[in-house]
Order: sequence, then structure tokens, then C-alpha cells
Amino acid sequence: MEEKLQVTPLNGRHRDLKALMAPFGGWDMPIQYEGIIAEHAWCRTQAALFDICHMGEFVFQGDFEADGLEDVFTFSVKTIPVGRSRYGFLLNEQGGIIDDLIVFRLAENRVMIVVNAATAPKDFVAIQSRLRGGLLSNVTADTGKLDIQGPMSRYVMVETFGAEVATIPYFKFITMDILGCQAIVSRTGYTGELGYEIFLPAEKVGELWDLLLQDERVKPAGLGARDVLRLEVGYSLYGSDIDESTTPLEAGLEGFVNFDKEFVGKDALLRQKQQGVSRSKVAFKVAGRRSPRHHYEICFEGDTVGSVTSGVFSPMLACGVGIGFVKPELAVIGTPLTIRHERVSMEATVCELPFFRDGSLRS
Repeated sequence: MEEKLQVTPLNGRHRDLKALMAPFGGWDMPIQYEGIIAEHAWCRTQAALFDICHMGEFVFQGDFEADGLEDVFTFSVKTIPVGRSRYGFLLNEQGGIIDDLIVFRLAENRVMIVVNAATAPKDFVAIQSRLRGGLLSNVTADTGKLDIQGPMSRYVMVETFGAEVATIPYFKFITMDILGCQAIVSRTGYTGELGYEIFLPAEKVGELWDLLLQDERVKPAGLGARDVLRLEVGYSLYGSDIDESTTPLEAGLEGFVNFDKEFVGKDALLRQKQQGVSRSKVAFKVAGRRSPRHHYEICFEGDTVGSVTSGVFSPMLACGVGIGFVKPELAVIGTPLTIRHERVSMEATVCELPFFRDGSLRS
């Protein structure tokens, strides 16, 4: 029996735009409209609009320390200033990543937790099980979310909603009136470009989508372009590059783990730090325009030493790029690798992240 896919409030609009639709994290989502390469280019030069209503949102209200929220994530919640957000992880006891997420500090005793679509149900259960009090609410169904990303996004937002938007620094947000309702406008995103994430009531998201697309600098973009954009700047994708069998140390994401506080999985990570990881994330460029793909083999001197977790053709670098996992001693800049799948073989070289460094993210 086929899984019944969930739909966002914009599903009909995507179909009217003749979007190619496909399942993603249990949702029926647009993969592309005009085409992945065109949408990627538009985001890098203009402003692309993404439907991100499939993401999960939880609100917690209570005493962060007394009610146990402070010990849930790999970062401190209580030290996030009101009006700012922080990225990190929800781990299992073995140090594996249940999810990567962002927490927004809405008030002294209130936060919004934004999680991935496919993991949202288990995230809610995991967080709830670790709390000693307070109120955790799942507001996903009531919340709409649009991302406008690209170097023109600030101009579009300021001209549409006012000059206050221009004052928002990276990883900070404001609450403002949009279309007669209270909305959160956050200077965050998943593309490596200047951009904003807008949270507002689900019943208003269609009106906002239509309004933003009236601007000639704005075009819709699907998950295909989003995947190329995020990989060019080295962002991990949950379910491909990180999952419950992967720790932040293996994934090169230790910078988002605060070992000065308590959290579930800390003991396992400390043991791994002491013993050393058995595998490490590796980034590589392909010598040519071929795309490495998920599950392709990574080889070194004829031996299979790992597998690709994400790979694409990068329009910005004009070559294939990818990330995967190998033995730590092979994750050294300049190491020659071969990427293989059946009769496909491509030479590659280990490199630093991000692949693409000239985005407008911090403009």
C-alpha cells in the first residue's frame, strides 16, 4: 500500500506552476519548476523562493534548567539571547544524531525548535521524554514557512515589508506584522546566500507566496536546486550525510557541540574523542563534470574505503563535488581518490569545505 503523502498549503500552487513533484520526508514536494540549473543560478544572482512548510516546529515554554530543556541539545539554550537562534543536535545515548535543528529564543522562558520534516515525530517524542516539566507544543500544522534566498532578497524584503528587515544580522530574527498577522523573519537559510526564513500562520502562507512572486526579482525554486546550493557550501543533509549512526565528531561538526554542559550522548562523544573516530567526513572535487552520487564507492589505490553520501555537479565550480566518509588518515587535503559505481569511474581529490566561498551569506 502506498504511503499517503502530506501536502503543504502551497501544493496546488506548485501544480499550477507545473512543478515536478516527488516524495520527500513523507511530503509531496516540488523538485523543480523551470529546471534545477536555472533555479540554482537565480538563487545565486537574484532571489529564489522556497516552500519549506514541511519542516517541523515545536514551541517550549517553561524554565529551561528546572524543566530539563537545557540538557536536551548539544548547545546551551539558556545562553541564547532573546531574538537570536542557535544550530546544533539532538543526540541518542550513543552520540548518534537524531536530528540537526535550530532553536529560536522567543522570550525569556519560550523557544521555537525547528526540526527536519522526516524526523519531526520522533524528535517530539525524544525531546518530550527528556523534559521534567514545562509545556512542549507541536505547532507544525499551524505554521507556514517560506525561505527567500539570494543577493536580492534584502531589497525585496525591505521594499515589501519595511526598512527594519535590513537591520537583521546573521542568525538573528525579528517579529513583525506581515499580512495582518504576527510573523517571525529570521536571517537564516540553507543556500550560502543572503536570505530570510519567514514563519507565519499556515493560512497566510499562500498569500505571502503570491505577494513575493509578484516581484520580478523573485522566482520559485524546488528541492533540487536547494540540494545543489547547500552542498556547494558544505551543509549536511539529514538522512544522507548525518543520521542516528553518525556522530558530530565523525561528521566534522564538533564545533556545534558544547562539552562544557550536560546533554544526552555526551559520555559517548567523550569516549569517541579519547579513542579517536574510525571514520571521518571527506569533501572532494571530481576532475570533470560528472556527478558523484549517493552510495557511489570511494576508492583509494584500488581498494574501496568508503561511500559517497551527497554529490552533485556544481555549476559554480564547473565540476562534480561530493562528501562521504573514509578512514581518518585518508581525509587529508590533496589525497587522490577514485569514485566508482558499476562502469562509472571518476578521479577526485580531497579538498576543504566549503566548495563555493563567494556567496552573499554575510552581506
